[in-house]
Amino acid sequence: MPQPVLGILTLYLNENRMLEERSIYQKMTLAGAKLGLQVFVFTPADVNYKQNRIHAMFYHPETKRWTRKWTGFPSLIFDRCRIQKSYRFEQLKRFRAVYGHLTFLNRPLRNKWTVYKQLSGENRFRPFLPHTRIVESRQDIQKMLGSYPLLYLKPINGTGGRGILRIERLQKSSWLIQGRDHNRRIIKPVKVPTSALYSKLDAWHMNKNKYLIQQGIAIKLSGGRVHDYRMLVQKNRFGKWEVTGCAGRVGAPGSITSNLHGGGHATTMQSLLERWIGDEAKRTEIVKQAEEFSVDVAAYLEQSYGKLCELALDLAIDRSGRIWLLEVNPKPAREVFARAGDRATYQRAITKPLEYALWLYNQKSRRPESEAKETEPAKA
Repeated sequence: MPQPVLGILTLYLNENRMLEERSIYQKMTLAGAKLGLQVFVFTPADVNYKQNRIHAMFYHPETKRWTRKWTGFPSLIFDRCRIQKSYRFEQLKRFRAVYGHLTFLNRPLRNKWTVYKQLSGENRFRPFLPHTRIVESRQDIQKMLGSYPLLYLKPINGTGGRGILRIERLQKSSWLIQGRDHNRRIIKPVKVPTSALYSKLDAWHMNKNKYLIQQGIAIKLSGGRVHDYRMLVQKNRFGKWEVTGCAGRVGAPGSITSNLHGGGHATTMQSLLERWIGDEAKRTEIVKQAEEFSVDVAAYLEQSYGKLCELALDLAIDRSGRIWLLEVNPKPAREVFARAGDRATYQRAITKPLEYALWLYNQKSRRPESEAKETEPAKA
C-alpha cells in the first residue's frame, strides 16, 4: 500500500503569502512522519486546475526550512480555511466546487445563525442555548432589550472577538455599551440613554455586516474580567468523537470577550472553575455534563452538515452551574492548551486529526475499486 498523504488546505493572509498557523503545520509534519503519514500544505492559489497538480509547501525538520515542489493531489485533505473578506475566499469556493468529490477530513460548517437554528430544533440542546435572533430591523433589538438586561451583538461570521458589542441595562432609561471594533481594538465603555441607543448602534453598520443579538450570560469574575471555557472535541484513531481537553480563558481588563488574540490569558478548566463554583461535587458534575454535551453537539452537527473531524465549543457557566453554548468553532486553534500549561493536551490536539486521517485512509482503501475511483481528481 502506498504511503498516505495529507494535504492541509489553508489560505494566505496577505499578498506576502503569510500563513497564520505555520508553526502548527510544522508540528503536524513531524507528528505525521512518526505515524507514517506525509504532510504538505497548500492553498487554492497553488493549484493548477488544468494539470491537477499542486505547487505545495513541504516542511523539512532536518533543516527547519520550507520548500515548494509540484506534486499530485493528496490522499486526504484537511480544510483549515477560515472566512476572509477577500478574493482568496472566492478562490477557495472554486476549489471546493471543482474538487469537492475528494476525501476531506472535514466539510465547511455554516454561519453562527444557521448553526443556532439547527441546534435549537432539537429539544435536548435548547436548555444550553442563549436566546438569539438575527438582526433584520430595530424591532429585533427592541424585543431583546425588553427581555434581557444583558445582551451581545455579534457579526454572523465574525472571529476572534471582532466587532462584538455588549449592551447592559444600568437603569430603566440608560445602557452601557462596550466592545471591540472590527480590528479587535477595545472600545471604551459609554453610557447612553435609551433615546440615543439606536443611533449609537446605527453607526455600527449592522446592515452592511449581518449581526446576531444574543442573550448575555453573567460571567464576570470578582476582578471584573469575563471568562469562559474552550472545549475541544475531535475524532480519534477509531473514527469516534471524544473530548481532547478543555481550557479556561480569562479576558483582558476592559474586554467583553475572553479571546487570547484580544489579550486574554488561558488557564486550566479546573483552576478557573474552582474560582467560580465552590462545591467540588457540583464542579465534577458540570465537567461531566459539559463533555457529554459537547460530544453530542459535534456528532449531531456532523449528521447535519457532513463530515467533520474537530470542533471547539465556547461554553459559559453561570453562577448556578448551568452550561451555555456561546459559539461553535469549526477551525479551532490549539494554543489555548499550551498557554494553559497543558502540553499533553496540546500535543494530542495536534496529533489526533492525523490519527483520524490514517483511519479514514484505511477505511477508504478497503472500498471496492470501482468506488475508490470516484475519489480521483476531476478534470477542471
